[in-house]
Amino acid sequence: MPAAGGLTAALLAVVIVVVTGCAPSPGPKPGPTTAGSTAAGAPTPAAPLRVLQLNLCSSGIAGCYTGRSTDQAAAVVRAEAPDLVTLNEVCQDDVADLERALADAVPDATVVSAFQPARNGRNGEPYRCRNGRQYGIGLVSRWPSLPGAAASGGIYPAQDRDDPEERAWLCLDAAAAPPVAVCTTHLAYTKREVAAAQCRYLFETVIAEIRARVGTAPVVLGADLNLGSGDSPDLKACLPPHSALVDDGGPQHVIATPEYAVDNYKTIDLRGTTDHPGLLVALTPAVAG
Repeated sequence: MPAAGGLTAALLAVVIVVVTGCAPSPGPKPGPTTAGSTAAGAPTPAAPLRVLQLNLCSSGIAGCYTGRSTDQAAAVVRAEAPDLVTLNEVCQDDVADLERALADAVPDATVVSAFQPARNGRNGEPYRCRNGRQYGIGLVSRWPSLPGAAASGGIYPAQDRDDPEERAWLCLDAAAAPPVAVCTTHLAYTKREVAAAQCRYLFETVIAEIRARVGTAPVVLGADLNLGSGDSPDLKACLPPHSALVDDGGPQHVIATPEYAVDNYKTIDLRGTTDHPGLLVALTPAVAG
C-alpha cells in the first residue's frame, strides 16, 4: 500500500489544477460535433470539467481497510457531483455503488461506469478482494461512451514479479461535448523503476493510441502513480511535453493534455475510512499563448 500524502501542485502547461477551492459544475454543453473539431473544421475548445480521484483501500487485505470508504466516497460524490470519478484499490461492486451515487447527484445525466481488474501473477486470474469480488480500478462518468467505443483496459507488460498484484490501466472515451477521454491506473508501489516503466507505457503507448484514435480530444488521467509529488524526476520523465498536473502532495495525481488548464483543486478528508484523501480538480480550456 502506498502512503497518503499532503498537498502539492506542479502547474506545467496542460493538466489539471492549481488554486485552492472547488469550481462550480460546468454549465450546459453544446451539441456534439465530430471529435475535436467544429463543423467548420477548427479545433473545438475543451469544455470545463471536474475530476474526482479516489483511492478507497477496499480490498479487505491491506491494513488501511475499514469497510467504510465506499459509503464515504458515495457521500462525497453526491455532495460534489463531479463529471468524472477515477477509482483505485476498489472491488467491482464499489464501482457500481459509486455509479449509483453519481446518478443520484446528476439525475438528468446518462451515467456509466467501467472496471478493470488487476491480475494475480500467481495464477493469471483476476485479483480478488477478501469478499471474493474482483479487485482493481474503475471509472465513473456522467457521460456515456462514444458510440462504438467501449472502455478499454489492460495489464502492463512491466511488473514486479515479487508482487502477486499485477497492475492495470483503464480508459473510457466519454461522449461529452466535445468528447474527452478519461483514464485511471494504480502503478506499482514496491519498486519505483517498475512504476516508472508503467508510467512511460501509459503515456507513450496507451494514451498516444487514444490521441491517434480520437483525434484532438483531450485526455484526463486520475491515478495513484506512486512516483511522488509533481517535482519528482521519475514522474516528470514519463510525462509528455507540456503536460500539467496536480497532486495531493503524495502519490495521487490528476493530469491532462494541453487542451486543459487548472482552474482550482482541493483535497477532501475521507474521515479515516481510507489512507488517501480525495483529490477534486476543476479544469478549464487552456488559453492559447
